[in-house]
Amino acid sequence: MALFNEENIFIVTGASSGIGKAVAKKLIEENAKVLAIARNSERLQLLERECSKPKNLFIETTDLTEHLVDMPSYLNFLKSKYGKFSGLAYCAGYIMLKPALTTEYEESLNLFNINYFAPVMMIKSFMDKRICIGKGASAVAVASATAFLREKGLCIYSGTKAALQVSLATIAKEVASKGMRVNTVSPSDIKTPMTMNDDMLNLRQGREKTYPFGFGEPNDVAEIVVFLLSNKAKWLTGHDYIIDCASF
Repeated sequence: MALFNEENIFIVTGASSGIGKAVAKKLIEENAKVLAIARNSERLQLLERECSKPKNLFIETTDLTEHLVDMPSYLNFLKSKYGKFSGLAYCAGYIMLKPALTTEYEESLNLFNINYFAPVMMIKSFMDKRICIGKGASAVAVASATAFLREKGLCIYSGTKAALQVSLATIAKEVASKGMRVNTVSPSDIKTPMTMNDDMLNLRQGREKTYPFGFGEPNDVAEIVVFLLSNKAKWLTGHDYIIDCASF
């Protein structure tokens, strides 16, 4: 039996590639409708061609960092267009591999805008009962195991993800009385376009042997995200779930 029905519509950010794309596809396979948000319209159109039920997919092309100030208004606009949302999967993100001593403020701020402020502003706005279904609504954000691994060159990136974990656990406590849930997942090395590019080659070299099952796939994360969005996880909130195969 499918986890959802077509009355359930979920927002998925970063839906044009990697984990976000896998989450969008999995939700649609489970009979839900998906509002896919990303910056790349061509890759969103590719998602539409690849998904099992194209009629269950809606597309919005936008840069979420442009809505940091007006996020409640932006989500209200989406709600008026698509109806109240059952859940939100924030999968958009950006990684910067750079030594802390050469990192500049502006690039650090940009990373925090994408990885921290955008998901926090979006999820806190989503939890407004005028936007989501209220009781039973669930939000999941993709953080990162780098918050625990303390890898060289990932000072700012790891900081964005650690901050995200803590802030969303706090929001989870604030909305629990309304019957709403918030969790994060923290994958380690997953094969996505963001992590498998040449810029990340030095970090990847020698790391795969630390994983008994090799690097993870986007679907390995999507399965857990979709579970946390569903009523199967109705007793789970305020947690961070590490998705890893013993690389620690």
